[in-house]
Amino acid sequence: MLNMMALKISLEKGIEAAKKYALGVSLVAIPQLVIAVVLTKYIAKNPTILDTLEKAGIIVFLALSYYFFKESKKGKAKVLVIRPKKENPFLAGVTLSLLNMFAIPFFCGFIVALDFFKLFSFEIVPILFFILGTVIGTFCILFLYGKFAKTIQQKTGKLTKNINIVLSVLTALGAAIAFIKLFI
Repeated sequence: MLNMMALKISLEKGIEAAKKYALGVSLVAIPQLVIAVVLTKYIAKNPTILDTLEKAGIIVFLALSYYFFKESKKGKAKVLVIRPKKENPFLAGVTLSLLNMFAIPFFCGFIVALDFFKLFSFEIVPILFFILGTVIGTFCILFLYGKFAKTIQQKTGKLTKNINIVLSVLTALGAAIAFIKLFI
C-alpha cells in the first residue's frame, strides 16, 4: 500500500512530493524498527500482543479501504479541472506509515527469522546497522517507485489511473485476510 501511494503522489504532484512522502514513511520506520527490536523476544513469548495488533489492523485497513474508495469517487467527479491537492506529502507518508499496523509484527518476524539463521545480533552496533539499512532501503524503494511512476503507469495502464480503487481493494483484502486469520 505504501508503494502504491508513492506512485500516486508522484503522478499527481511530482518527484519532489514523492521524495517528501518517502522521507515521511522512512522516518516513521525508525521507531517501528526500534520497537520491533526491543520487543521481539517479548512478543515471541506473548502471542496475545500480535492478536491485539492484528485486530486493530483490521479496523485500520477497513478505514483506509473506505477512504481510498471515497477518494476514487471524487477523482471521477472531476472532469474539467484537475487541481493538485494541498495535502502535505511528508505528513501523508508519516500518517500512512503510522497506520501501517503490520510494520512492527513484520519487522519482528523478520528479526526472528534472521536470528534463527544466526544473521542477527541483539548487540547495539548490529541493531543500529539493521535500522539504518532498513530505513535507507525503505526510502530508496519508495523514491524509485516515485521516480519511475510514469513508466510504471505506461506499463500498467488503467491500474495506475484507478489507483484509489486499487488501494481500496488492497486494504480491504488486507482486512479480510487479517479477519480470516483470526479464525484459523
